[in-house]
Amino acid sequence: MALLEVNDLVTEFPTRRGVVRAVNGVSFSVDRGEILAVVGESGSGKSVTSLSIMGLLQAPGHVAGGSITFDGKDLLSASEREMEAVRGGEISMIFQEPMTSLNPVYRVGDQIVEAIRTHMDLSRREAWTRAVEMLRVVGIPSPEERARDYPHQMSGGMRQRVMIAMALSCDPSLLIADEPTTALDVTIQAQILDLIYKLRDEFDMAVMLITHDLGVVSEVADRVVVMYCGQVVEEAEKYELFEHPLHPYTTGLLRSIPRLEDESGERLYMIPGTVPNPLDMPAGCPFSDRCEHCSERCRSERPQLKDVPGTGRRVRCFLYDDEGHVSETFAAADRAAQLRREAHGMEEGQR
Repeated sequence: MALLEVNDLVTEFPTRRGVVRAVNGVSFSVDRGEILAVVGESGSGKSVTSLSIMGLLQAPGHVAGGSITFDGKDLLSASEREMEAVRGGEISMIFQEPMTSLNPVYRVGDQIVEAIRTHMDLSRREAWTRAVEMLRVVGIPSPEERARDYPHQMSGGMRQRVMIAMALSCDPSLLIADEPTTALDVTIQAQILDLIYKLRDEFDMAVMLITHDLGVVSEVADRVVVMYCGQVVEEAEKYELFEHPLHPYTTGLLRSIPRLEDESGERLYMIPGTVPNPLDMPAGCPFSDRCEHCSERCRSERPQLKDVPGTGRRVRCFLYDDEGHVSETFAAADRAAQLRREAHGMEEGQR
């Protein structure tokens, strides 16, 4: 059985202009010891999904449907007291900007101690010893001294390591990392990703990594869930997704990655259009206005997430029939789109 199972999750935010359905029927699972990457551009519902799992939605946001099961426990029916025991103890979360998560007027060691004593029956001295040890585990030099520092005395990379130390201090089974490297420079990003990967192996911990950066995904993920407009549009093992993306949105994301070895001279690819207004969603597929494969059916009917037989993959697109094969209509459209791209490339080369 999976450690975390999310089934048909719906999260809504009532507004004066209507209801925003930020998460719309999302389903996925995370196995023990697995790193699952949840990918999508800003506004796709990634962070709201994680906050729904943690029970940290701010009113008037609320879970309107579906189920969330963690280690056999139904989190949506749990009381606030029960959720307080789960948060930080069994499921921990780190955020993209540690300076907003750490209290600026308390020493970092004291903040880790508070998290430890909330979930573990330890004396203050024992908790302090554990806090220093966790700072050592995450690679902070001279942890005994740095534990007495305030957050502003540390660099961004050090603060993020403190957040990871705090998250791991109570031996959680699942770590949710929401854009953990966004605010860091490239070299520190690599160190933090390597640290998460190493700690996953050391503690046999599952990780749900939320990111918009496919470069990050390629480094550490085992499996990938791609989200768009509050829905899962594709799910696959990492290598399969990168080698053969199925959904046009995934293809667009991969084509948008800059490549140093590209000597074609073409401009960097950009997915046309913008994400639709959540209060004015199209009648059909939310990606239809941006998709080069769009048909009349796409504009009038919403595709369902379907299994691709024999692959363990899932995709939400009319490009594939019920058996997971490319339909003849879309195969022809794909060939036409390829010809248009080639013609456009020739025009760019002649300029």
